Amino acid sequence: MKEHGLVSTYTVAQYKPYKNACNEAATANTLNREFTQMESKRFVVSDLTYVKAQHQWHYICVLVDLFNREIIGHSAGPRKDAALVARAFATVEGDLRDIQWFRTDRGSEFKNQSMDELLKTFHIGRSLSMKGCPYDNAVAEATFKVMKTEFVYQMNFQSLRHLELELFDYVNWYNHHRIHGTLEYMTPVHYRHTALKKVV
Repeated sequence: MKEHGLVSTYTVAQYKPYKNACNEAATANTLNREFTQMESKRFVVSDLTYVKAQHQWHYICVLVDLFNREIIGHSAGPRKDAALVARAFATVEGDLRDIQWFRTDRGSEFKNQSMDELLKTFHIGRSLSMKGCPYDNAVAEATFKVMKTEFVYQMNFQSLRHLELELFDYVNWYNHHRIHGTLEYMTPVHYRHTALKKVV
């Protein structure tokens, strides 16, 4: 095929990850894989994934509340950095001080001066996965697997703005209309409202 200049129509562009230095901070693994939480925003988990827009790699960041698997914050951008994560925090409705713990892997975009200052300002504790252990951040990983199947692979993003608009619509659908087996087949928002009624 190479000699004759043939290219398979099944060829998919492969993402080449940047090799950043691992965050070696001695931050405790506070969550310890206790993914079932009984309190809203007690643990918010986050991760990044990549997506092509206008033939260039971009990144998506989401913040997921373990209580009801709701995507409470999201952002998209051309760089995998602290600014992307900060923009996701900026989309969270309500008081950021309601978030008790922020759980991530050891990527440098999550552990830097900017993120340290943000978490300190809003009194949010930090929990880090063990080094080289993706299972510690399994809910965030699973959320992105669903997003890629239902959203990313179904779209052809023409620009960053197009990606941002479609991401906003998808997150709204995910939170308000998509049922989850782990939530007794309710949507994240329905589950949260039902829980609040029980408390009242």
